[in-house]
Amino acid sequence: MDKLVRATAKQGQVRIVAAITTDLVNEGALMHLCAPTAAAAFGRMLTAGTLMGSMLKSKQDSLTLQINGGGEAKGVVVTAHSDASVKGYIGNPNIDLPANKLGKLDVGGAIGKDGYLRIIRDMGLKEPYVGQVPIQTGEIGDDLAYYYTVSEQTPSAVGLGVLVDTDMSIKASGGFIIQMMPDADEFLADTITYRLEEIPSITEFIAKGMSIEEILEFIFENMELKIHEEIKPMYKCDCCRDRVERALISIGKKDLEELYNDGKTEELKCHFCNKKYEFNHEDIGKLLKEVKS
Repeated sequence: MDKLVRATAKQGQVRIVAAITTDLVNEGALMHLCAPTAAAAFGRMLTAGTLMGSMLKSKQDSLTLQINGGGEAKGVVVTAHSDASVKGYIGNPNIDLPANKLGKLDVGGAIGKDGYLRIIRDMGLKEPYVGQVPIQTGEIGDDLAYYYTVSEQTPSAVGLGVLVDTDMSIKASGGFIIQMMPDADEFLADTITYRLEEIPSITEFIAKGMSIEEILEFIFENMELKIHEEIKPMYKCDCCRDRVERALISIGKKDLEELYNDGKTEELKCHFCNKKYEFNHEDIGKLLKEVKS
């Protein structure tokens, strides 16, 4: 079962957000009909979104992650909220590359390195906060760690993983963000870094049936780990017909008149969940009247 936890270690010197997202990623990959490499890239971004979204301070805040390195994945976009809900899409869900040198799904090759990782925080102000960094590896976890260090001056360890089964379903998915607080013991960061380098990937733990609490207990053994909050991450698209109508109205009177005069039924599809909305000649006429009034 998917679960996200917020925790601390060493009397608050270390902040941790970690999650199992297997069900969530399976739903997203199936919804977008992702091939294995696409599923891994999309799943890592969805997991990153749930982790980062849960760190938002207000329920009204939202966070959008965008990564596009010019690779065949053609970019991934994810939007997340403080309740660990997330939605997203990948430009090319059919991408499936040969395994990389480590024998794993080549997410870095699919994403590419010629581009940026962009983080957009909408906190209800006039303008959203936008931070971006050049893509380092395209593996997403490394790029997020670089973003935190450079853009937010918060040294962080980011682990993201998606294990795709032989039947194309998601066997295991999860991740963590580990951050040192400003007054933390500098030797503590070295100890945690060493432990992370020596342990298996988070998907190996999940595939063995370990809970997210058990995984963190293993990583932070004898470090006074404390779990403070549990949230169930979920894939949740908030699209609806009213929103799609507003989007149609926003194209303006001239374009709406052209659609109306064509007399055809227009079908619009939500990028995030692939739900289709149809607008017939009469529907478009009503929207046109609304614009004119």
